[in-house]
Amino acid sequence: MDIRKNGMKSALALTLAAALGLMAGCSGNSNSAGQNSTGADNAAATSSAAADTKTDTKGSNSFKLWLGWTATINNDSSIQQYWKTEEPGIDVKLEATQGDAATALNLKLNTGGFDDAAIFQRSQVVDDAMKRSNLIMPLEQYFDMPEQYPGLAAIPKVYLDQMKDADGHIWSIPSYFDIDPADPWPGWSSNAWFIRTDILEKTGMKEADLTTLAGVESYLEKASQLKDESGKALLPLGILTDKNDEYTVLSAFGVTVASAGGVTPVRKDGDNYIFMYDDPGFKAAYKWMNSLYQKKLIDPEALTDKGERYVEKNKSGRYAMNIGSFWNFNQSVWEVLDGPTGPGWYYKPIPFPKVDGVAQLGTTQVINPYPGDDTYISKKTKNLDAILKFYDYTLSPKPEQGMVVNEGPAGKYWDWVDQPYGKWTFIDPEYKELRNSGDAAKKAQLTPELYMTSTYSNKWYAWWTSENVHAGGAKTGEFSKQIGQMGATRVAENYDMVKAKAGGVWEKYAPELDTVYKEYRAKLLMASSDDKFEKVWSDFTSALEKRGHWSELKQEWNELYQAMGK
Repeated sequence: MDIRKNGMKSALALTLAAALGLMAGCSGNSNSAGQNSTGADNAAATSSAAADTKTDTKGSNSFKLWLGWTATINNDSSIQQYWKTEEPGIDVKLEATQGDAATALNLKLNTGGFDDAAIFQRSQVVDDAMKRSNLIMPLEQYFDMPEQYPGLAAIPKVYLDQMKDADGHIWSIPSYFDIDPADPWPGWSSNAWFIRTDILEKTGMKEADLTTLAGVESYLEKASQLKDESGKALLPLGILTDKNDEYTVLSAFGVTVASAGGVTPVRKDGDNYIFMYDDPGFKAAYKWMNSLYQKKLIDPEALTDKGERYVEKNKSGRYAMNIGSFWNFNQSVWEVLDGPTGPGWYYKPIPFPKVDGVAQLGTTQVINPYPGDDTYISKKTKNLDAILKFYDYTLSPKPEQGMVVNEGPAGKYWDWVDQPYGKWTFIDPEYKELRNSGDAAKKAQLTPELYMTSTYSNKWYAWWTSENVHAGGAKTGEFSKQIGQMGATRVAENYDMVKAKAGGVWEKYAPELDTVYKEYRAKLLMASSDDKFEKVWSDFTSALEKRGHWSELKQEWNELYQAMGK
């Protein structure tokens, strides 16, 4: 894949984006407590915290880890017992967050802070709140002690450099990153065009007939004449707009719809940057979807269905084709099958159809090898060494370490089927039964699933090589691999990560911009004629400016991007 060849160039380019949160789902907006702290306050906090790190790290062999998310906790789980009695010899007691993470964080910091350590998904909001609280310690010295903490010392320098503040301090232990930023794991690619192969056969068409929009339309028209198992006319095309699955249509028209935590998707075109709503492909894609709607080839409930209803339609075989993420129309429709006993067995992703004038697909997924989680350590902890030893263990740079942290070492509860870095299976019958029970409480008896304290690797990904309860379970990983090679996935660049600044126009107007899009998405899709479509388009572009302050937003984006380069 080309993204592998360009991996190091892209990874090194990311170092210019200092102190950014890189998870696509994390907000760059910040209204957290202490937002208006002065520079003097911050300097005092840094000086005080740095002084505290000169104390002895020794303490007990246990610590409390606060999770920045809801979870079912059983602090006597099998894996926690293994950590305590065997490797790394640390007793880790977990505390989950109740309710909204940001609210819980502010409450905790305003009432004295956490006891030992806290892990959160990477977010600028969290990072700002933690540092301004004056309750955490800087940690940079512990990443340069290879004899004492080799796992921490093995963290790729490109990740650590990006985390340093102006004084050279690093305020968290990064985790859930790719151990090789030059050759990153592509992730769970899920956005594609999906057909039902059984329906395709009934139409008398072949996959080769679906390489163009005209071929897709012909398939939908023929499928609309067929009936499902209950005798109802098939719904030709399903798109769950409630989860923005229409973005996958935009991608076929060359529109980039993904970022790596940035405020908006951006496509690079030579020396220019094309924003999603300005891309010529955006209007063209909606024009095509509107033509399908007028021909009754899209589910008329596409704009009103919620996830549960959409999943039910897929399970009962109502659709001949789906466009979007397979997580939304739900991979369970094939994962629970042992053969062609239900409609879900026949789902298959196909290459994005070619669109006239479009040379390159728009990006639907940005590969981000950078850390996805951060663990902060309290200044008041008496168990610093236990925390550092635990993370030294979880961050050991081995392709299988994430699996080891999650399920124990090979040979205990699971093992290789043939050879290391090949297929694997659970070897403990009781562990296997509870692990696959689907019951959160039963699973919590075994493992807290703290894979996010570890790493991942393109050399071996456990959940693409696992034994499956049902034959259909293998399809999810196979589909993801195929989709990742279709041309809509790439490694993150700096322009994918432009964050909102506190008090700026992105922070102020982004919610209204989203509201404008969702309002006009429905009107564009449902326009009853070409003339009415053009009128709605004119109204949409006007609303982007008047209500969404689109030009101001783009201007600030360019200023923020230029500042990153400096």
